[in-house]
Amino acid sequence: MTRRTFGRIAGLTLATALATVGSAAFAEGEKIAVITPYLSQPGTQFYVEAFQARAKELGWEVNVIDTAGDVAAVISRMEDVSAQGVNAIVLNVDPAQVGAGLDAAVAANIPVFGMDAGTDPRIKANITSNGYAMAAETSVYVANRIGGAGNVVMFVFDAFPPVQVRGAVADAVFKNHPDITVLDRVTPDVSDGGIADSRAKMEAILAANPEPGSIKAVWAAWDQPALGALQAIEAAGRQGEGIVITGIDANPQARDAIAAGGNFEASVAQDFQGIGATTADTVARVLGGETLRTNVIYVPTKLITSANAKD
Repeated sequence: MTRRTFGRIAGLTLATALATVGSAAFAEGEKIAVITPYLSQPGTQFYVEAFQARAKELGWEVNVIDTAGDVAAVISRMEDVSAQGVNAIVLNVDPAQVGAGLDAAVAANIPVFGMDAGTDPRIKANITSNGYAMAAETSVYVANRIGGAGNVVMFVFDAFPPVQVRGAVADAVFKNHPDITVLDRVTPDVSDGGIADSRAKMEAILAANPEPGSIKAVWAAWDQPALGALQAIEAAGRQGEGIVITGIDANPQARDAIAAGGNFEASVAQDFQGIGATTADTVARVLGGETLRTNVIYVPTKLITSANAKD
């Protein structure tokens, strides 16, 4: 058993243990709706699967609803499941964009939870990674690697709160280095997962900046744009320039790229299984009658480099 596997098992065991009292207080057979427009993203897939696994242990019926990139459709699906009388709703979307759906759930007295979403008074708790800390870790890594000077390309997605905060923190870190210039701040199309459009946009940036050394680093708010940028750099034959790439999530494809020792140097591993399991346990606690003390629950993360990418 690897340290990575052991850590995941330990994390799930701890989350389960912490929730035992609450989850034991109510019966099996609860109906839970999980609604997201981002199921094409690997991270979302992982924590939805972990939620389903924990829910199965609790004897729940889970309905996973994927609106395939359509955020507006989340509202109508929330209204649908509220009318159907589910016991709880779990969201993976910006709460500010689905206010009418949240109102429908509140009117039906159905508790709503965020799974790597955002905070809102109508949401009992948002279970996520600390985006501020992850972005600080990778942006500081970039700043140090390029000696605090040079042009940096950023890939961001401000429409989704957990990712928006990462860009905001990276902005602050780079602005604190007067010799670092953000050459471009790119929002890729994520409808296909984010890699293809990120590659296309990075190819255009490379073409507009053909001189060796004109781009020192690519900071990405999650792994898919980092992988797209890596593909563009390699296709352009510019991998030898030492362009530093960082991402966030440390999904399997990113880990492989980091382990290869190329331009993609670092990412931050979110405990997706831990997020999913902890979300289920938090739902169990609330349905069991517990009043939560905080509306944000952070699950620990870890910086991944070539030294530990295969752990």
